[in-house]
Amino acid sequence: MGYFLTLLISMVPLVELRGAIPIGVGFGVPWYWAVLISMVGNMIPVPFIFFFARKVLEWGANKPVIGKFFSWCLEKGHKGGEKLKSKAGKGMFWALLLFVGIPLPGTGAWTGTLAASMLDLDFKKSVLAVMCGVLLAAAIITVLTLLGFAALFGF
Repeated sequence: MGYFLTLLISMVPLVELRGAIPIGVGFGVPWYWAVLISMVGNMIPVPFIFFFARKVLEWGANKPVIGKFFSWCLEKGHKGGEKLKSKAGKGMFWALLLFVGIPLPGTGAWTGTLAASMLDLDFKKSVLAVMCGVLLAAAIITVLTLLGFAALFGF
């Protein structure tokens, strides 16, 4: 149960592996499996986000029930992309990697991939940058998780 829950949580936008690793460890999944499962789960939606999310969001932006949320997502992706572009210049790969990899609210594989799609970046380079960012985020969250559990429970 803990393994499957870890996988599912890692695929949820905004939560991603930042929530999946500590929850998996909390459910008794060994930390190394929680990390691996979370990384895989976090990367599963990336190609779909890159190729389809913008089209779906643009389609739904003017619909009655979902329009507000879809417009918000488009705006967030556009703002994230522009912010990334303005700071990165020619170092877009590194900027995208750090945007995904530094675990702050509103960053992660979902937002980074959507921003890359909005900026019409190269798919392969974007996926590689996101993957490296996911690895960085996993390392940071794993250390924080293990330190937190050690401080709380003495192991």
